[in-house]
Amino acid sequence: MTDDNGANKARPATAIDAIAEDWVDIELELFPEYHVYLGRPGREGEYADYSPAGAERVAAEAAKVLARIQAATPVDDVDRVTKMDLARELQLSIDKHNAGFDQRDLNVIASPAQGLRDLFDLVPTSTEQNWRHVATRLHNLPAAMDGYIESLRSGIQNSNVPAVRQVAEIIKQAEKQVAKNGFFFQLAENAKTDDGELPDSLKRDLESGAEAASAAYGVLAEFLGTELAQHAPSRDAVGRELYQLASRDFLGATVDLDETYEWGIEELARMTEEQESIAKEIKPGASVLEAIAFLDGDQSRKLHGTDALKRWMQETSDRAVGELSKHHFDIPDEVKRLECMIAPTQEGGIYYTPPTDDFSRPGQMWWSVPEGDTEFDTWRELTTVYHEGVPGHHLQIGQAIYNKAMLNTWRRNAGTSGHAEGWALYAERLMEQLGYLDDPADRLGMLDGQRMRAARVVLDIGVHLEKSLPDGSGLWTGEYAFGFLGRNVNMSEQFVRFEVNRYLGWPGQAPSYKVGQRIWEQLRDEYQRREGAAFDIRAFHKKALDIGGVGLDTLKSALLD
Repeated sequence: MTDDNGANKARPATAIDAIAEDWVDIELELFPEYHVYLGRPGREGEYADYSPAGAERVAAEAAKVLARIQAATPVDDVDRVTKMDLARELQLSIDKHNAGFDQRDLNVIASPAQGLRDLFDLVPTSTEQNWRHVATRLHNLPAAMDGYIESLRSGIQNSNVPAVRQVAEIIKQAEKQVAKNGFFFQLAENAKTDDGELPDSLKRDLESGAEAASAAYGVLAEFLGTELAQHAPSRDAVGRELYQLASRDFLGATVDLDETYEWGIEELARMTEEQESIAKEIKPGASVLEAIAFLDGDQSRKLHGTDALKRWMQETSDRAVGELSKHHFDIPDEVKRLECMIAPTQEGGIYYTPPTDDFSRPGQMWWSVPEGDTEFDTWRELTTVYHEGVPGHHLQIGQAIYNKAMLNTWRRNAGTSGHAEGWALYAERLMEQLGYLDDPADRLGMLDGQRMRAARVVLDIGVHLEKSLPDGSGLWTGEYAFGFLGRNVNMSEQFVRFEVNRYLGWPGQAPSYKVGQRIWEQLRDEYQRREGAAFDIRAFHKKALDIGGVGLDTLKSALLD
């Protein structure tokens, strides 16, 4: 639905749009933190109820909305997609609650143990009133932590406890927050508005709030060490039942896990062979390790310090946005703005946070640089900028948020890891096809990431389903996983340990990248087969991204049915 200039016309809201908007409002009520993520005013400084009672309330509200959406009648294709995907998400949330996911929600990267703190990275801090809200949030964190601990304690009562490896790692993370040089104390110490210093009374409130938030993490560490650890199993595997639910969650699709495991083995071999071929282009006769050593000695490809890293990320991103918007994508002005940031944490990982609904806060690419890492190789990281930025996450998510004329609020902010991360890997390959990775070194860096993602499919499914090892020498274990990943990436031991601990505690998430890419490519190829000579890949990309961040089964239905 476009006007004479090709712009989207406002689509009349429907009954199904109203249900989806209601669900957003319910989520904002249940999870006040979502106000921060969406950039909406209200409930500043508040947290959700992380207790078992809070989880029960979320499941009950989801069931009510599920009944409403199932009974609703679509009036157009947009409605049909909304109904299909909202029903999928609501049913899955109920299924996960019934399976006890709330009781075992503890891992090294994406659980309330991190989320309670990570929210402070996004809250506004430019005015005195902003800082008053920060102080409120600091003082409210202990109650949220108590509810979270209550949920983990209910897991003990139901013999539903995360692996001891995750417990041990979170104790270390929590203890960092307790330290006097930890995040909360630094936040209070460095607090100031854009215009200058804060009143002494507000500074004291922030300092006491920092003490309270820090103490809450001390309570968490104590609970984990003296109570939860005693019941935590040494076995890292979660088993097929929980894993299938987690896989559905991250992909928005149901896949054959056994077939996917075998495909992962084949894909890993293919990535390895391709990498070995590129290595010989970089240095005749070289192995992959020899080519990497050669590149690591090239000072022209190195960045020194996080300031240089941030500057290079921003320049690379800006250049890609400018060039791609001229020739390959129609990128709205609001989406052209992307900020590259060094995260205040040092936990490892690179991630993207979307813009607010009105683009007052732009999309942001964050790099959480591990302590001690001071050198960065551009050949390794060029494809990461494309993955997180344009044409990766930022184009995909920013375009959905921009598409207000056609999509309700829920559709603009929904999504799955398989859709998002699958698209981002798809985008990496697209940049190669467009000539942005013609330098063999940059292609080797891209393949290093693609090989790692293929290895993660094999590792993640292998460990959690305790499948036979690829060489048939035994069954997968968590301990075997460290050496396996180390042999398939050229990264530091610290990086390997963080990554594998992440996979072991966050089942189903790591494979969603490569499996999502596979599904994206299958959809494109089938769409091209059906369109024949009329196929236009630029038009395909626009149509697919205009649908928004739905589950991959929904995307398949929307594009092909």
